Amino acid sequence: MRALLNRWRRRLVQALLHRMVFGEASQGRALPHTRIAASSCIEHEARLQLADHVYIGPFCFIEASGGVTIAEGVQITHHVSIVTHSSHRAQRLLGRAYIGWPGERPGWIAGPVQIGPYCFIGPHSLLEAGTTLGRGCIVRAGSVLRGAYPEFALIAGNPAVVVGDSREGDGRWLETHPELRRHYDAWAAGRDAR
Repeated sequence: MRALLNRWRRRLVQALLHRMVFGEASQGRALPHTRIAASSCIEHEARLQLADHVYIGPFCFIEASGGVTIAEGVQITHHVSIVTHSSHRAQRLLGRAYIGWPGERPGWIAGPVQIGPYCFIGPHSLLEAGTTLGRGCIVRAGSVLRGAYPEFALIAGNPAVVVGDSREGDGRWLETHPELRRHYDAWAAGRDAR
């Protein structure tokens, strides 16, 4: 009986709290094909700029005080963190004086995060302040990114480095499905394929 009750309880919570629903808004624009999991936390949402066809999965954390831009078609899986500032060094340097410190705090790191079109961010990854991803990047699970990464980079590690080119894997799929080439080429070149 207890197992049956627990199964129903899990289904109810999943249906109510973890169901992905299409339709968001960003910067006053409707985004009918964008989905954000209810369990994700977004701080400073007014500084988050989303394009359409974006997916932000369960249990992600986006701290957007310094500005976060997520372009069309980006997929952010689960348990991903995006932060635009880091205060730990400033707090250690200043101690209790941190709260009332006049002016810029020594050790404070801040910067916007920009994610280019059709990037994929793997689970348990961290994008730190000042990170920029070019279009078509793939970030492997558990990576920690800081800095700029070129278009179509395959990125992995802690600290993250470019380990390949995402077009190589895409090319194998396109050989099998040549009918998709015009759609792929359109977004890869920054055009609309409709």
